[in-house]
Amino acid sequence: MGLSYTIKNQHAPHFITCTVHQWVDVFTRAEYVNILLDSIRYCQQHKGLEVHSWVIMSNHFHMVLSSRKSNLSDIIRDLKKYTSKKIYEAIKQNPAESRKKWMLWLLNKDGNIWFWEEGYHGEEIYSEDFFIVKLNYIHLNPVRAFLVEKEEEYLYSSCGDYYGTRKGLLDLVFL
Repeated sequence: MGLSYTIKNQHAPHFITCTVHQWVDVFTRAEYVNILLDSIRYCQQHKGLEVHSWVIMSNHFHMVLSSRKSNLSDIIRDLKKYTSKKIYEAIKQNPAESRKKWMLWLLNKDGNIWFWEEGYHGEEIYSEDFFIVKLNYIHLNPVRAFLVEKEEEYLYSSCGDYYGTRKGLLDLVFL
């Protein structure tokens, strides 16, 4: 990961992107999305993670987040490490997973799980204008992918919270 994308201020809000290795469409199944959401909730409750906006797509997620008490880079590292093992095991144990053999093959390297691509492309949110740019980018992702017509319709996003149309699946701290 390049120096320009390292988290320098560990408590400042950052825009991050985490991508599944080989862009495998893992998050097309609710059970795998729920593992990721539960892990984020755990980090919110126990590690001081603050989520400001988010979207989970089929093979990656974007978030603007910060931390009240722990180093943000440590939280992200732990989240990726835990979810990689947990989701890989869920795929392995899922008798209904039609793509199981292929996914397990792609997400394994030399007998080790390789679920997430390296890094997370962290960019510090340095102004309100920059936050708005990233917020719009996050919320329009499902529209650009032709999953929904209106961004507030997408379930795995904070957009409904921002538009006031529904309470989202993660607790937010508004910037």
